Amino acid sequence: MTIDEGYIKYQSHWSAGPAPSIEAARHLDDSRQLLFAAGLIGHYAELNIGFGNISIRFGAPGQFLMTGTQTGHIENTTEQHYSLVTDYDIARNEVSCAGPVQASSEAMTHAAIYELDAKIGAVVHVHSKALWGQYLNKLPTTSSHIGYGTPEMALEFQRLYEETAFRTEGIAVMGGHDEGLISIGESLQQATAKILSLAA
Repeated sequence: MTIDEGYIKYQSHWSAGPAPSIEAARHLDDSRQLLFAAGLIGHYAELNIGFGNISIRFGAPGQFLMTGTQTGHIENTTEQHYSLVTDYDIARNEVSCAGPVQASSEAMTHAAIYELDAKIGAVVHVHSKALWGQYLNKLPTTSSHIGYGTPEMALEFQRLYEETAFRTEGIAVMGGHDEGLISIGESLQQATAKILSLAA
């Protein structure tokens, strides 16, 4: 199996600068620590690639704060490990972000999911070989032909939201992204709990 992870596939417009919010970063890290402890966010040592990311709506409408690229190996994150996505264009495959680090390679997917419903307040993306294999095509599953971080994946989540239980249950398997699962919730705690319930 080839792990397709960690590489930014969109055109990134990054404005390096200070951390957007210490308080919001601590809020994100509280949930991230639970996911890290469960092995759902982490690091493929043999590939030197991090996996897993989380985000919350933050700032102006349409903006969100998320883990920076290649931060999966960090057990306890600080405000220096988060990036504010300030703008994006799915059709043009572009993401603009600001902060100490660039936004995660999954920023495009997070952006597309937030567009689905104003009630979605948080997105959690994790990796688990066991959960992926157990729930592939049993939970709402994206096409196996579509990779992460692409405009096509953005459209695929729109399809799942319109046609499957992803809208009501808030959990999906990424069929074309080995080991990848996504959960959503009105709050970060809710989105995190949904994923952890699968691993219980």
